[in-house]
Order: sequence, then structure tokens, then C-alpha cells
Amino acid sequence: MHKTIAEAKKFVSLLLNELADIESFEIVICPPFTALSEIGDMLRGRNIKLGAQNVFFEKEGAFTGEISPIMLKEVGVEYVIVGHSERRRIFKENDEFINKKIKAVIENDMTPIFCVGETLEERKKGLTFCVVEKQVREGFNGLSKEDALKVVIAYEPVWAIGTGVVATPDQAQEVHSFIRQLLKDMYDEEVSENVRILYGGSIKPNNYFGLIVQKDIDGGLVGGASLKESFVELARIMEKVIK
Repeated sequence: MHKTIAEAKKFVSLLLNELADIESFEIVICPPFTALSEIGDMLRGRNIKLGAQNVFFEKEGAFTGEISPIMLKEVGVEYVIVGHSERRRIFKENDEFINKKIKAVIENDMTPIFCVGETLEERKKGLTFCVVEKQVREGFNGLSKEDALKVVIAYEPVWAIGTGVVATPDQAQEVHSFIRQLLKDMYDEEVSENVRILYGGSIKPNNYFGLIVQKDIDGGLVGGASLKESFVELARIMEKVIK
């Protein structure tokens, strides 16, 4: 919940100037709902894609305060964050609810960025893999192989979000590798190899390189560092790794 429309437009102008030459990987920004339409106009035909921070799974109806997939699609949204830890924790979204959102996003030809991850208490109890497996299995419940290939997964250890604490590259890689093996068990090797898995959790320019060079980490779901020029630095780090 950052940036007014004016602030968002100013920041996106900066990003378009600084990152216009990048074509080797996808850059997605997810402004607040209020700014989506105007930012969508700014990004049309450019190399930065538009994403939304949340969605509701119905097309329309008596769901005061919610935003439907159709509304997002109309303003140019291509990606939607689903199941972020703050949605789970603050707004009590459960796995079944999140699964409905994932299906609604796919049905409306957008890409869900599906967030999973454990709390500090769960990690301390040795439940990381149990928690992540449950979230992934229930999030993908009812998805065909074709639909599964359309999902982007973001592993965000809840204990590392907004705390300044970041998972070590080894800790992050271990969970990413586990998720890939899980996808192979649920579907097949094609899904395991082709579903992109992002790391999210206090990513900054001084720790991103160590994370992004890991075998199973495909990119980042960036929080606080996406609100300022450090986002440009992260993109440049990504560019060097891909080259």
C-alpha cells in the first residue's frame, strides 16, 4: 500500500527511462489498484509488464470492495499476485480461497504469481517443507498440466519479509529445489523445469546476486526495494547474471 497515482507515474517514468533497453527477462510492476489504469496506459507497448497485487475470483456481484479479474484485464494487467503472506496473515485467506483465485486468473488469460512460504515459528519447528508442500498442492488443486505451466511460484519465507532478514542462498535454494521436485511428483519433468520460481523476502542489491545465481531461483518478488531506485539496481544485477 504505497504510492498515489502521481507518485506511481513519476516512479514508472524513471523505470521506463532506466530500463528501456532490457529485453532478456521480464520486468513486472504491481501498483495499487487506484493507479493500475494510468500506469497501464504508460506501459502499453513497452518492455515493463503490468501486474496487480490481488484479485477476487468472481466476475461480478455483491462483493463490496473487491476487484474482479475482468476489471484487471481491461486495464492491461498481465500478472496477478495471489496468496501473498500478508493476505494470508492479515486477511485470513486460506489455501482453498487462494486456489479459486489462481483458477480465476488463469481463466482470464493472466498469469498468477502464487506465493508460498513458512513463518519463523514453522521453520523453528522444522515444518518448512510440510507447510510449503501443503500450500503448493492445495494451490494447484484441480489445475491441468497446461494450466500448471502458466503459474509463477514465489517462495517468500514469512520470517524474511520486511524484517531485513534474508534467507541465505543455501536456505532459499533448498526450498526452491524442493518445490521443483514436488512439481515433478505432481505433474512431470516439463512442469518442474518450466515453472518459474521466484524468491521473495528482503531482497536488496547487496544480497540479490548470491540468490539469483542459485540453480533453481529464476527471479525475485521484490518488496520494499521495488519502491525506490534500488529496483533498477536489481534489474541490472539480473541482466549481468543472464548474460
